[in-house]
Amino acid sequence: MSRPVVAVVGRPNVGKSTLFNRLIGRRVAIVEDVPGITRDRLYHNVDWRGIEFTIIDTGGIIPNETDPLIVQVRAQAQVAMSEADVILFVVDAADGLTSTDHEIANALRGTDRPLLLVVNKTDNPRLQMDAAEFYSLGLGELHTISAVHGHGVADLLDATVSLFDGERVKHEDENDDLRLAIVGRPNVGKSSLLNAILGEDRSIVSPIPGTTRDSIDTRFNWNGEELVLLDTAGIRRNRKVQGTVEYYMVLRARAALERSNVGVLVIDASEGVVDGDKRVAGIAQDAGRACVVVVNKWDLVDPGVAAGSGGPRRPDRRKIEVFTEMFRKECPFLAYAPLIFVSARERFGIRFAVESAIEAAQNHAHRIPTGILNRLIREAIERRPLSDHGRNLKVYYATMPRTQPPTIVLFCNDDKMLHFSYQRYLENQLRLTFPLEGTPIRIEARKVENKEREG
Repeated sequence: MSRPVVAVVGRPNVGKSTLFNRLIGRRVAIVEDVPGITRDRLYHNVDWRGIEFTIIDTGGIIPNETDPLIVQVRAQAQVAMSEADVILFVVDAADGLTSTDHEIANALRGTDRPLLLVVNKTDNPRLQMDAAEFYSLGLGELHTISAVHGHGVADLLDATVSLFDGERVKHEDENDDLRLAIVGRPNVGKSSLLNAILGEDRSIVSPIPGTTRDSIDTRFNWNGEELVLLDTAGIRRNRKVQGTVEYYMVLRARAALERSNVGVLVIDASEGVVDGDKRVAGIAQDAGRACVVVVNKWDLVDPGVAAGSGGPRRPDRRKIEVFTEMFRKECPFLAYAPLIFVSARERFGIRFAVESAIEAAQNHAHRIPTGILNRLIREAIERRPLSDHGRNLKVYYATMPRTQPPTIVLFCNDDKMLHFSYQRYLENQLRLTFPLEGTPIRIEARKVENKEREG
């Protein structure tokens, strides 16, 4: 049984995201005093008095608006309401009752879901008195709260969970779910990739860079395996985004990588590898997560993969080789990451991309037995000894204290001798023997005192 679902809806800037953050106990949704900050649906789990449910934050609803992006936001809110077991309709006591509130209330009257009218920003006795005007909406009892200060939120939660079907409660440990963070610079097709994987329009797709402003967690089942997709905002250069909404996008994307198993780095095939791609790749590398590189929009480079090209879809191997060589040259630090060529629009290569990410996650957790590891390191050093001023590097013992990423510790006579190029040599020897594609490998050296003297 799935958790009960609660959707938070209302017009822009009434405090829906502030309430969302208050309910989950930390800042996940971006909050600024600017209408329209939240555009996509945000999902998060909440535990209230031992009852678990999923809360959905939605973009502000503006009825009868024809702007394409606002229309999509409204559609997202409608989808959230269709998924919900309970709807929280949030209004703003400070602004008072508006014509938009009336229009939304009229639309909500047709729903068969339980609905609570939440009057936010009742931060003082006068505003609490003024909240009475919202009774004219005809939606029943008012729940006056201050999402900023937390006043009335506990009572709202009690009222919310009382509306759940008692059987729709799920208690389980989700820490083992495989988490894939979709990252990349703006407008490379991250949300389109997410939609192609899910086979539904779960995340807004727009040609406007930076449309996705929050990380969006989406759980789904892939051939019997539970996966979580983390869609993130496009990462931009920090000096350009400090102090703006985009600055929080960067933080959110970094945080998504930190809580993921695999970083799915999306780049635009039609633009090649640009500086922004390299910066994002560096963030993924620094996070120490498994990584796959998804080269999206490949149909713009190789029309042969388009569904309407006639005949079977056969990618041009030569074009793939040229692009791969160029990427390896521009991002040598991601030499371990496989390149997957896809077209989210044409639904080409999507299955291979997901399966490659799953395989990379498995490799990320691969553990090498200590005896086999020591034998491989010893043989590698014998084939290519490392000397410095007539003194040889001696590795007395190798161990693998942790995985994710696989980390090798070498106890040796001189930790300063193990320079970068020799670490890369040992890493390559490990990759020749073990299934480690898609994962970084950490190699650390520790000096053992008096070992040679004892010998």
